[in-house]
Amino acid sequence: ANGPRIPGFLASTMAEDGDGDVLRILIASDMHLGYAEKDPIRGEDSFNTFEEIFIKANEQQADMVLLAGDLFHDNKPSRRALQRCMEVLRDHCLGQREVHIEVVSDQTANFHDKYKSVNYEDSNYNVQLPVFSIHGNHDDPAGDGGLAALDLMSTANLVNYFGRANDIASVRLYPILIQKGITKLALYGLGHIRDERLHRALERKEVSV
Repeated sequence: ANGPRIPGFLASTMAEDGDGDVLRILIASDMHLGYAEKDPIRGEDSFNTFEEIFIKANEQQADMVLLAGDLFHDNKPSRRALQRCMEVLRDHCLGQREVHIEVVSDQTANFHDKYKSVNYEDSNYNVQLPVFSIHGNHDDPAGDGGLAALDLMSTANLVNYFGRANDIASVRLYPILIQKGITKLALYGLGHIRDERLHRALERKEVSV
């Protein structure tokens, strides 16, 4: 897809909004930050849409935001796109609102970065809105050092980047197990792998959970 897509899906489990067991997730995809950023008319569209997501998430008291790929339009986004992304995340995801979800799975298996833990458990940060994200085909970890732009967001402790298959020959999914009160969720994610490679892995039964 080209250009940002305005999200319209706020998922929640359980029945009653006032229930402390309701898990509220704002799901967004294909932000394509940096798309047409030099265009005098459309240059701000992707960034404005991205910020709108987080304004809405906090207004609706979402427990987390799930980004389902292609946060950036390019594999190597401009420094401006990276900065604008970080500004939005810092402005809206850091704060004093309490986080009510708990990750109960093995975080060393869920996250591949150096720190291997969910960002809101870091006592050095006041995270009020956790963001979980996989990469898409536009911003996959190719090129220099096998890093994605999401690796930078993860190292800055602004995004929980998951679903990266480090061994394409044998893909294993580790669900993030999330709990809020009595509500439990298994969150599966797989970042983009080229179709032919994933097809071969599936044919050889090299994809496992």
